[in-house]
Amino acid sequence: MTAPFDALRDQLTSAATRFAGAGAPVADILTGIVDDVDRALREELEIFPVCHHSPASALAMARRLREKQPRVIYLELCEDLRPILDELRNCKLPVAVQAWAGEVDGFPKQWAPLSVVAPITEASAEYQAIAYALDTPGVELVLVDRSTDHVFQWTPAEPAEASAVEDEESGLHGDAVGIEIGDMRPHFAELEEHLLHHGKVRHWSEWWDQYVEQPLAGADYDTYRQVMVLIGSLFRRLRRGDLDRDEDRERYMWTRMREHLAASGADPAACLYICGAFHAASRVEQFGLASRAPFEISPRSATVWQYGLIPSSHSAIEAQFGLAAGSVSIAAATWSKGLRRNGISPFQLNGQAKSPARRGKVKPLPAATPAGETDKLSGFLSSPPRLDNLDEAELLEWSVDIVRLARRNGYLASTADAIAIFETSILLAGMRNRARPTPYDFQDAAITCIEKDHTPGRRDVRRLCEILLGGDRIGQVGYAALPPLAQDVLDRLAPLGLDLNKRTVQRCLLDLQTDQHLQPCSDLLWILRRLMPAEAVRPIMGARALGERSIQESWDLAIGKYQRDLVQIGYEGVTLEQVLEQRLRRAVADPDATAAVALAAVTDALLYLDSTRLADELGARAVELLATERSVDDAPEVLRRIRLLLNYFRATDAGLPEWCGRFVTAGYAHYCTLLPTAFADEDTGVRPVAAMLGFLFGMENLALSLGCDHTQLELAVLQSHPEAPAKVALLWATRYQLGLLTLAELRTRCDDMLANPLVVPAFPNYLTGFIQAMDPVPTLKPFIVEVLSKAFGRLPDAVLLPWLPKLITTLKGQAAELIPALTREAGRTFPATLPAIDAWVPPWLAGPKPVAALPVAAGGPVGDLLRAHPDTCDALAELLGHPGSWATVGPAADPALTALLARHPATADALASLVPSV
Repeated sequence: MTAPFDALRDQLTSAATRFAGAGAPVADILTGIVDDVDRALREELEIFPVCHHSPASALAMARRLREKQPRVIYLELCEDLRPILDELRNCKLPVAVQAWAGEVDGFPKQWAPLSVVAPITEASAEYQAIAYALDTPGVELVLVDRSTDHVFQWTPAEPAEASAVEDEESGLHGDAVGIEIGDMRPHFAELEEHLLHHGKVRHWSEWWDQYVEQPLAGADYDTYRQVMVLIGSLFRRLRRGDLDRDEDRERYMWTRMREHLAASGADPAACLYICGAFHAASRVEQFGLASRAPFEISPRSATVWQYGLIPSSHSAIEAQFGLAAGSVSIAAATWSKGLRRNGISPFQLNGQAKSPARRGKVKPLPAATPAGETDKLSGFLSSPPRLDNLDEAELLEWSVDIVRLARRNGYLASTADAIAIFETSILLAGMRNRARPTPYDFQDAAITCIEKDHTPGRRDVRRLCEILLGGDRIGQVGYAALPPLAQDVLDRLAPLGLDLNKRTVQRCLLDLQTDQHLQPCSDLLWILRRLMPAEAVRPIMGARALGERSIQESWDLAIGKYQRDLVQIGYEGVTLEQVLEQRLRRAVADPDATAAVALAAVTDALLYLDSTRLADELGARAVELLATERSVDDAPEVLRRIRLLLNYFRATDAGLPEWCGRFVTAGYAHYCTLLPTAFADEDTGVRPVAAMLGFLFGMENLALSLGCDHTQLELAVLQSHPEAPAKVALLWATRYQLGLLTLAELRTRCDDMLANPLVVPAFPNYLTGFIQAMDPVPTLKPFIVEVLSKAFGRLPDAVLLPWLPKLITTLKGQAAELIPALTREAGRTFPATLPAIDAWVPPWLAGPKPVAALPVAAGGPVGDLLRAHPDTCDALAELLGHPGSWATVGPAADPALTALLARHPATADALASLVPSV
C-alpha cells in the first residue's frame, strides 16, 4: 500500500540530490519533515497545530470546532491555570492569565517574586477553543502543559526576562515570564536573514503574514494542518541549541493526556489536542497514544502560587514575545476581515460584547477528508500563491483616513498626500511581488509621504497607522474577576462617585471639613499613593505629613489605567492596610535593610496606618540596625528622619516612646565611635560627616540626659585628623562648637589661606566644608557669610569661576535645606537698599569709632567695676578682638579701652547694674 506522502518524499529526495549531491544533510532534512507530517497526521489523537496569535489558526480552529464538535479539548497551557479561565467571560480582551508567587520555597531567593503570564486575544486559536469548551455543555477543557512551578523548575540558571519595553502600555505584563502557544520563529539567524532578504520584507512578522497567514487564511483544514506541521518540523530540525526543555514539555503533555484518557475513558476520536506546530512535529518516544514510554513528572515545590487575570494589550504582547510593533493589531484586522470574507461565526464567551465584524451569513463548510489520507502538501508547495486582487476601495479608505488622522495629530497633510500614499502603496507592493498592498506596504507608504522631518505630536505616523488598522487594544478585567482586595478598594472608593474602571484620568475633589464621610476615602487614596505607581493616584492639592492633615484635597485618579498594578497588590493580601503592613515588615527584615529604611517604615506606619504598635516594633528594629552599621553614608537620611519623628512624638500626649531614647543613645555612642574613621576615610563624603555631627550636637542634650558622656565626643574630635580640605574646615567648625577653637583663630586661619598663593586654589574646598557645617554648628553662619564674601572678593577668576557651578550643584544635591538659612544670614549682613551699598563697610573690616572721652568718669561706677574685676574685663575684651591689659582706667587709659567703652556703653552699664556695690 502506497503512503500518501511517498510521492512528495521521492520528489524532495531527488531535488536534494541534484542540488547538494547524494548523502547531503539537506536530503535528510527534507525527507524528515515529510516523515514528521505523516507521523502527526496518522496519530490516533487528532493534533491541531497552531501559531501564537495567528488569525489563520483562529479561523481554522473556528471551522474545525463546528465541524468536529469534540467532547474533550487538550490545550497546551500550564495545567494549574485551568480554574482561572472561567473568569475570562468577565473581562474585555486582551487579558493575560497570571500565576504569581511573592515568596519562594525551593527556588533561589533572588528570583522572587515569580510571575508567569499567558496573554489571550480574540484573534487566537486558544481563545476559540476556550470559548467553545466553556460555553458548550458536556465539553471538557484539559490543560496539559507543565505547571507554572515546573516553568521555573526547568529553568537552568536565571528565569527568562521579559523584553525591554518602551512605554507604559507595553509594560502591562511587568517582568513576568511569558507563556505562548506556538512560537513559530526559526531561531536560526542565517535562515531568518535569508527569508527576509528574498521575501523583500523587514521583519519576521511581515514575512509570516505574507507567506503563511494570507495563503492559509482561506485554505481547507487538511492543507492548513499539513503546512503548519511542515513549517514546525522545518524550524525544529534547523534550530540550534538544546531541545531538552522543549522535549520535556512534549513528554509532559503526552503523559498527562494518556493519564486523562485512562481515567475518564474518553474516546480519542472525540478529542482534540491543540499545541504549537513546533510540538506537533515532536519526535520524543512518548509521542502518541500508542506509546508506553514512561516519563516521571517531578513534584511541585513548596512555593504557594496565586492566580488571576491582568489587563494586556497588543503592544504588551509584541514587546514580550519579540514581535514587530503593530503586528498583533494587524493580525486582529486580518481576523475580522477573514470572518467577513468567509462568513465564519466564531466562538465567544457568554457575557462578552459581540463584534460587528462577526455578523454575516455562514458559508457551508466543505467535507473534511479522513486525517492522513490525502497529500495536500504537493499541490500547495508546487503551486504559486494565490494573490488577492487589489481592493481599491479599501486602500483608498485607508489613505483618506490616515491623512485625516495625521491632521488631527499636527501633521501638515493634504489630499495630495492621500493620493501619494495610495500610489506608493501599490508601487511598494509591486516591488515586493504582491498584487495587493498589505498593511505593511500601506504603513511604509504613509511614513514616506507624511512624516517629513519631525513628529509634531507624541504619535508618529507608524503609530497612527496602527491606530487606523485596529489600534492597540487594551483589555480590562471585570469587577467579578478581580481579587478581593481590588474589589474592596473599588467598594471603599464608591463614595467618590467616579467610574474607576475608566482608563482616563479623573479629577476628584474632597472637602474633608464639610464631608467627614470622605475621610476614609482620603486615607485609602494616600495608601494607594504609597503602593501604586505615582501616575495612578496623584495628589494635586493636599499633603500628608507627621502631625499634619489636609482639610481639602484634590486628586488625579487613573486606577483603571493601572489596573494591573492593583491586581498585583491583590495577590499579597486581603486589604491594602494588610499589604502595607507586610511590606513594611519585610523591608526592615531584609538583610540589606538600614536604619534609614527602618525609620522610613516607622514614618509610613504612623502616616498611613496610624499604628503606634507597629511603629514601636519597627523602631526597635531601627535601633538594632543602627548599632550594626559600619557605614555612615545614610547619616543624612537618618538625621532628617529622626528629627521629624522626635518633633512629632514630643507634640503627642504620650511623649517620646522608649525606642526613641534607645535610638538616640545608640546613635550618639555609634557616631562618636565612627567619627575619627569617617573624617580620615577618603571614600566618605563631607555630607555624611556633617550629618553625624548634626546628630551628635543636635541630640546631645537628650543623649546626656539618658546617660551618655560628653567626654566621648570630645575624645572623638581630638582623635580626628582629616586631610581633605572640606573635612578640615568641618573639623575646625566642630572644634569651635566645642570651645577648642576661638573665632579669632578661625578668622586668622582663613585669612592666612587667602594670602597664601599655594593654598588659594584649594580654598573653595574649605568653603564647601564650612557651608556643610551650618547644620551642626548654626552659630557659625555669620562667619560663613564673611568667608564667602572674602572669597568672592579676593579669589582670582581662574579659581572662582570653575568653582561656582560645582558649589551650586553640590548645595542643590546635598544641602538644599541649608540655602534658605544662608540667604537669611546674608540678608541680615548686607544692606537692603542700593544707595546703602556704596557707603557700606563689612562689619569684619570696620574699625573702632574714635571718641573724645569716656561716657562715664574714670572714677565713677564703671571705673570701679573695671578695677574690681580686671580678669573678666580682659577675657571679654579678648573675645571682642581687643587683647590687652585693662587694670587701669583713667585719663591715661589705653585708647583701645576708650574706644571699646564708647562702642558698647550699654554693656558697661549692664555690668555695673549686676554688681550691688557699684
